[in-house]
Amino acid sequence: MRSVGQGGYPVTDDHDWLAVDLAVDAHVHTGFSSGRATVGELVIAAERAGLTGLTFADAVGEEVPWLRAYVDTIRRAQGRTDVALRAAVTVDVVRLDGWVALPADLSGLEALSVALPGVPTPQEMASPSRARDLLQWGAVRPRDIVEMVIGATIRGLERTSRYAPTQLARPLSVLAEIGVRDADVEESALRWLAAGCRATHTTVEVTEAWRAPSRRLARVLAEAGVPMVAASEAAEAGEVGRWRYARALQDELGILQD
Repeated sequence: MRSVGQGGYPVTDDHDWLAVDLAVDAHVHTGFSSGRATVGELVIAAERAGLTGLTFADAVGEEVPWLRAYVDTIRRAQGRTDVALRAAVTVDVVRLDGWVALPADLSGLEALSVALPGVPTPQEMASPSRARDLLQWGAVRPRDIVEMVIGATIRGLERTSRYAPTQLARPLSVLAEIGVRDADVEESALRWLAAGCRATHTTVEVTEAWRAPSRRLARVLAEAGVPMVAASEAAEAGEVGRWRYARALQDELGILQD
């Protein structure tokens, strides 16, 4: 049975729906941060792509001088289109305990997209290159990296879900960046992440630009009833709603369902 969750995306109460929602682009960037298009240009692109929803998720930190203007611009655009627009931001988990670099004022935001920019160790937030070095030196094992990444991700989702509906951006993509193969991640670890997403009512973004989650993780998420939605992370209008990986994943999950 399909219903609507707190984030406005579909969720499942059992295992009879395993698709990735391709009618929504759940993560685009504007010129307010790393993008190269205006809010209006991205809305027009969504209309042309036949999308029903578009989530703006520009990356922020604790100090964001443009956040109010960003939200206001999206609000004005909502009255000029039939596409459902959501004002969100992308926030980073920055510590092993799940601490998230949140702006002081979250008013007006309808969702928080949570990302992990590196590997949070007990000593530091290690960049992907630093984490690769730690692996090569034998300072940590791949299993340790997986545990730290998933643990920090879940704790970050628990923190952010107190403030707004959560989305998980680029799930476990940092593992691929540092050379930990998907096949080396134990099934129990994937189920741990899926359970954390389910417990926090988190929607997982199927990120076109990063080809994440992996097919294996996507199957585990679907089996756990975790909703997934396509996300381009578009920086330009021409990238909005262009699905290749997300569509292939949807097709695979549909075959498994049959």
